[in-house]
Amino acid sequence: QVQLVESGGGLVQAGGSLRLSCAASGSIFSINTMGWYRQAPGKQRELVASITSGGITNYADSVKGRFTISRDNAKNTVYLQMNSLKPEDTAVYICNARLALVQAGPYNYWGQGTQVTVSS
Repeated sequence: QVQLVESGGGLVQAGGSLRLSCAASGSIFSINTMGWYRQAPGKQRELVASITSGGITNYADSVKGRFTISRDNAKNTVYLQMNSLKPEDTAVYICNARLALVQAGPYNYWGQGTQVTVSS
């Protein structure tokens, strides 16, 4: 069984910073892409940022220059550093990992989500 456990969400004023973490655990053989999605009330889930096992990153236009995604492959952990936060960044942030188990996969796994609220 695989678990993705997120941490680091919270309430911050506009212009502030937060750092999200997501650790994958379980019978993991390898992890391909890891990423962060977000979903605001009444809106569709959208990709915020992703990173491959080789370190290639991809960002939504709305966060480019403000957010930085990174990962520690030895710890099966992905991070999202969020700077210059805006009220429109308020959402539940959800970790995603595409990973292979021993003799199975790859499959997509999702975390439970962590709330980020940015006050104006």
